[in-house]
Amino acid sequence: MQEKSPVHAQLPPPVASKDIRRDSRKSSWAHRLRLIAFCALGGLLFHHCTKPTHRGVGGNPSYLIKARNGAVATENILCSNIGVDILKAGGNAVDAAIAATFCIGTVAMFSSGIGGGGLMTVRIPPENPGEQSEVFTIDFRETAPALANKTMYAPGSNSSQFGGLSVGVPGELRGLEEAHGRWGTLPWKMLIEPSIALAEGWTLQEELAKRITWFPDLMLGNPDWSAVFTPRGRFLREGEVIRRTNYSRTLATIASEGPDAFYKGPIADSLINKIRATGGILSHADFENYSVRVDRALEGTYRGNKVYTTHAPTSGPVLLHMFNLMEHFPMGGRTPVNVHRAVESLKFGFAARTKICDPAFNNDTNRIDEISTKSFADLVAANITDDRTHPLQYYNPEYDVKTDHGTSHTSVVDKNGMAVSLTSTVNLIFGSQVLDPETGVILNDEMDDFSMPGVPNGFGLWPSPYNYPEPGKRPLSSTVPTIVEYQDGSVAAVGGSGGGRIFGAVFQTLLNLEWGLDAREAVEFWRVHTQLLPALVDADLGYPRNILAGLVERGHTLAVTPPVAAVVQLVIQHPNGHIFAASDSRKNGIAAGY
Repeated sequence: MQEKSPVHAQLPPPVASKDIRRDSRKSSWAHRLRLIAFCALGGLLFHHCTKPTHRGVGGNPSYLIKARNGAVATENILCSNIGVDILKAGGNAVDAAIAATFCIGTVAMFSSGIGGGGLMTVRIPPENPGEQSEVFTIDFRETAPALANKTMYAPGSNSSQFGGLSVGVPGELRGLEEAHGRWGTLPWKMLIEPSIALAEGWTLQEELAKRITWFPDLMLGNPDWSAVFTPRGRFLREGEVIRRTNYSRTLATIASEGPDAFYKGPIADSLINKIRATGGILSHADFENYSVRVDRALEGTYRGNKVYTTHAPTSGPVLLHMFNLMEHFPMGGRTPVNVHRAVESLKFGFAARTKICDPAFNNDTNRIDEISTKSFADLVAANITDDRTHPLQYYNPEYDVKTDHGTSHTSVVDKNGMAVSLTSTVNLIFGSQVLDPETGVILNDEMDDFSMPGVPNGFGLWPSPYNYPEPGKRPLSSTVPTIVEYQDGSVAAVGGSGGGRIFGAVFQTLLNLEWGLDAREAVEFWRVHTQLLPALVDADLGYPRNILAGLVERGHTLAVTPPVAAVVQLVIQHPNGHIFAASDSRKNGIAAGY
C-alpha cells in the first residue's frame, strides 16, 4: 500500500516548553493546555492553529497530519498534543500512548478512564535490518467480581447498565502499568502530570458539552455529578472552565505512589464503598486480585501483509476472518460488487462472533481458534454469492450476542517504528453513571457486555451461554486494536470506538487504504454497517449512490442515516520515514505529530 502525497492541512507542532522535565513544568502544562484548548475551540488567532482545508463526513474539521518523528491520533486534540509532547521529551510510543490515555480519561471521561478497562497491541521494532518485529497484546479488560453469576440480574432490570451492580473490576491502570514496566522509557509520574494539570481546570470542548446535556436528571439532580458538570445550577457551556479537582488529586496520588494506590488503600476504600452503596458486589479482594493478560498478538495475513490484533474475548479473530474472506476475491477497488462482498464478509463475521467468549472459561477453544484461520475462511467464502444476499440463518449464527457500546481509541507510531494501538472504555456513555465524589472516578458498566439468560429473540436466537457472567471472567468485546506491517515496510496502527460497529469500521478503513485513499480519506470515507440483526445495512448519508444501488439490486435492505457510528484513529509510517496520521472527525478528533 502506497500513501499518496499529503495535500491537506497540517497542524503545526503543539506548543511546548523546551524541557518539560523542569521544576516549573506543572504551570507550563497548564499554560500550554489553555492555548491548545483555544485552538480546539476554533480560535484561529494564534500562529499554532491552522484552518483545515477539508470537512469530514459529519461536517467537522478534518485533518491529515504529516510528521517525521512520531504521531499520535486520539479523539481529542488536547490528548494528541500531550502524546506528541511526550515524544518530543524523549519518550517512545508506549509513553505517548499512556499519557494520551490518561488525558482522554480526564477530558473525555464519557468514553474511558481509570474506572474502566481496555486492550492494547504493541509493536516492538526489530533491532537490526532483516530481523522480525515482536508484537504483543495486553488485555486489561474489566472482569466480573467474585460474587458474579449468570442469574445476578433480574429479568427486565437495567441494573447491568446503571448502578454499582453493573461495575466490573477496573483494569486500565494495571494495563498501563504493565506496558510502562515492559517498554516505557520516561518516568511514570511524568506521563500523568499533564492530566493532573488538566483536571485542575480546562476549557470545555464541544463533544463533552454536548453529551452532558443528554443526561439532565443525572447532571442536575445528582450532587456527585452536578458539582462538576452543573456547578452553577445549569449545564456548563462550551468555552467555560470545567474542573475535576478531586480527580486531579487522585491522579496525583497515582502518579506518586503508582497504580497500587488505586487497588489498595484509601482510594480503593472509597471506590468500593461507593459501589456497594449503589447496589454493587465488588470487594477489596476483587480489586487486589485483578491481573492483566499479556500474549503474543493474534497474527494473520492479508494479501501478503501481516495483521496483528487482539485475542478473544475481543473481535480480533473476527477481523482476521473477514480479511481472509475478502482475500478470496481480486483486490479491485470500490465497486458495487466489492462493497457487497465486504458487507457479506461483515455478516459472516458477526455470525462467527457469536462463538467467541473468554477462552479461559471455555472447554472447547478450538471453536474460537478456527475463526481466524485460512481453512475456515475457505469453507465460508464458498457461500458468498456475488448476485445476492441471504436470510439470517444462511450465515449460521450460533446464538444472539449483545451489542456493546462506546469506547475511545488511541494510535501512536514513533520515529523508531514502535507502534501502539490502544482501546479503552467505560462502556456506556458515562459508564455506570456512578461517580465517586471523593476520588472523582467514574466507574464502568462493563457487566452489561455479558449475555444474560432469557428468552429467544424474535428470530429464534437464544442468548449466548458462552458469554454468561462468571467470577473473574472477561466479557465479549467488539474492540480490535490492530497493527499492520505492509510488504513495502510501512507500519500502521489502527483501531476504533463505537461498540458493535468497531471491527467493521476498522475493516473498511483498511480496505479504503487498499482501494487507494490516503490516511485522512480512509478514516473519513462514508461507511456501511450490518450485524445480521436487524436485517438492515446502515449506510452513511453521502455514500456513493451507485454503490448503494448495487446493494439494493443484490437484495440488501438499506437504512441511510447521517454519519455517526464508529470512530477510527490511524497512524501510518512509511519506509521513507514519513508518518501520516488522521483522527476521525465524527467525534471532532484531531491527530498531532512532529
